[in-house]
Amino acid sequence: MLEKIKETVEFIQSKLEFNPEVGIILGTGLGGLTKEINIEFEIEYKDIPNFPVSTVEGHRGALIFGEFAGKKVIAMQGRFHYYEGYTMQETTFPVRVLKLLGIELLIVSNASGGINPDFSVGDIMVINDHINLFGTSPLIGKNISELGPRFPDMSEAYDKKLIAKALEIGNKLNIKLRKGIYAGVTGPTFETPAEYFYIRSTGADAVGMSTVPEVIVARHMNMTCFALSVITDSGVPGEIVEVSHEEVQEVASKAESKMALVIAELLKSI
Repeated sequence: MLEKIKETVEFIQSKLEFNPEVGIILGTGLGGLTKEINIEFEIEYKDIPNFPVSTVEGHRGALIFGEFAGKKVIAMQGRFHYYEGYTMQETTFPVRVLKLLGIELLIVSNASGGINPDFSVGDIMVINDHINLFGTSPLIGKNISELGPRFPDMSEAYDKKLIAKALEIGNKLNIKLRKGIYAGVTGPTFETPAEYFYIRSTGADAVGMSTVPEVIVARHMNMTCFALSVITDSGVPGEIVEVSHEEVQEVASKAESKMALVIAELLKSI
């Protein structure tokens, strides 16, 4: 795997001279956030050696290089999911590439189902911890010591200082930010009422089908992580209704501008 990662990094570096500071992974319905980036260069995933290709509606599938809030960023417009049939290692391959390109801070966004009864559809949640319910891990298999340790510590998967700063920014901008725990599941089905109840009983506030593998790999490589989740549907008993992927995209896209503001102010503060 290391050879493939290095091959991909060398390909990208051959296309442009760029010294990135921040990586941003844009989730379902949030790809439009790239409108806020002063774009210098783009590469579609299909043109990048060893890269998977996004197969989910709402995930365009391109690496965006540019400037955002005074920082050099690489944004992934579209991510990869375990439910697409990719292995955990393939799903998280781009995170490895971002690290070797020089990125130290990874910002992740996603759409999720809210299971905390205090949350409402359309809320933005700052993730302060996660629960891995995938039943597997991207670190299973032979460890590559050049990338990270065999047993990485996850006591602070999401940076506490950035979480506190984001909540402060939300107050200043009059943007209500929730804080909570994200549970990661395989999907691709939305959860049954019994599954929502079970996941809530684990201590989670929201549930989704991404982010956890990416953050595990990022922390394995000692990257600082910060994540935001848009609550796009409710899994609270009495509020559960039939939901479609299109509806999830629509709710997420409405939260884009607020999320962009928070991320921009956060980057300006560091």
